[in-house]
Amino acid sequence: MSLVFMGTPDFALPPLQALAEAGHNILAVYTQPDKPKGRGKIIQAPHVKEAALALGIPVFQPSSMKDEKIYHELSALSPDVFVVVAYGHILPARLLEIPRLGAVNIHASLLPRYRGAAPIQWAITHGESHTGVTTMLMDAGMDTGDILLQRSLAIEPQDTSVEVHDRLSMLGAELILETLEGLGEGSIQPLPQNSEEATYAPLLKKSHGRINWNLPAHDIDTHVRGMNPWPGAFTRLKETDYKIFKVQPLTMVHEALPGTVLPSPSGSLIIAAAKDAVAINELQGPSGKRMGIADFLRGNPITAGMFFS
Repeated sequence: MSLVFMGTPDFALPPLQALAEAGHNILAVYTQPDKPKGRGKIIQAPHVKEAALALGIPVFQPSSMKDEKIYHELSALSPDVFVVVAYGHILPARLLEIPRLGAVNIHASLLPRYRGAAPIQWAITHGESHTGVTTMLMDAGMDTGDILLQRSLAIEPQDTSVEVHDRLSMLGAELILETLEGLGEGSIQPLPQNSEEATYAPLLKKSHGRINWNLPAHDIDTHVRGMNPWPGAFTRLKETDYKIFKVQPLTMVHEALPGTVLPSPSGSLIIAAAKDAVAINELQGPSGKRMGIADFLRGNPITAGMFFS
C-alpha cells in the first residue's frame, strides 16, 4: 500500500519502522522542523527524520500544513492512506480527503477516553489499570474520528509514563499493520465514537507536576509516576523545589496536616498525605543530582514537623 507518514516524537518510530519492514510504499515522511533542545539549545532533528532518511524516504518539515503548496504536494503523491502518529500539526479538512482510504491516526488511549495531547500521562495519573492504542479515521475534530481497531494494555503498579509509552508504541506498530491490511481488504467496519463517554488529556504544563499533598497517598503515587519524565512531579520545602522521582504509599494513621514530614526511620523521609502517607524514595534537590533518599538526607537533613507544599 502506498502511504504518507506523518509523525514527530519517538512514539512514532516503531510504527514507521514496522511499515517499512512490512514492505509498504512510504512515499514521504512529514515531521516537525528541527528545533533547539537542551541547555545548550543545539538544533536537533526529530528522530523520525533521521530514521526516514536512513530508509531513503523523502522528508518534509513544514511549519504549518495550511500552505497551498502542501495540498498540491500531497495530492501529486496520490497516496492510498495517510498514517499519522503524534505529528504535532493540525491537518486541514481538505488534506484528509486526499488519500482514497483516508487518514489513519494511531492514538495512545482507548478512545473515546483520553482524547488530547497527553493520554499516557493522564491515564497513569488518574490511576487507570489499563490503557491501550486506537487506530481511527481522522476527521475535523480532536481525536473524534471513527474507531478502526483497538488493543488494550495493562498499566503495572510501578509503571511510569516511560514504560507505558514504550509498550504502547510497539503495540501501535503492530496495530497499524493490522489496520492497513483490514482497510485494504475492506474487512474493517469503522465504529463511531460515543462522545458521552469521552474524557480528555490536555497538553501538560510545568505546573501540572506540582504534588497536591491533600490527595490520598495512592493518588500521589500515580501522580508522580504519570508526570515522569515530564513535567516531573515536584514539591516545595521553604523556598526550594524538589523534584520527586519515586515514592511508596504507606498505610499509616496520623493526625498531621497533609505535607507534614512525619517521624521517619533513619535514612527515610515520610510525608503525610490526606489519607495515609508517602515515603520518598528518589528525588532531586538544589544540587541537580538525582539521588536515593538515604544519600540525599546525609547532606540535606529534613526533620519531622517540616512542611512541604
